[in-house]
Amino acid sequence: MGARVDGRTVSEFFAMGEHGVYVWSAYGLSLAALVGLGIWPLASLRAMVERIRKRSAQSTGEQAQQRSRRSE
Repeated sequence: MGARVDGRTVSEFFAMGEHGVYVWSAYGLSLAALVGLGIWPLASLRAMVERIRKRSAQSTGEQAQQRSRRSE
């Protein structure tokens, strides 16, 4: 005899009658959305930091060029 949950076998529990496909796909989509919403801000933050670094490097290079022109 297999493991039982609420008087049913585990496979019967996960099948949830005829509604298992709907229920588990809804859980899966919800989980995927939550994971995506957790990753999206991190990706945006990394992109923003990279843009700031590039702009900083550009402005630093421009400042160095201006200083070298002044010293000429």
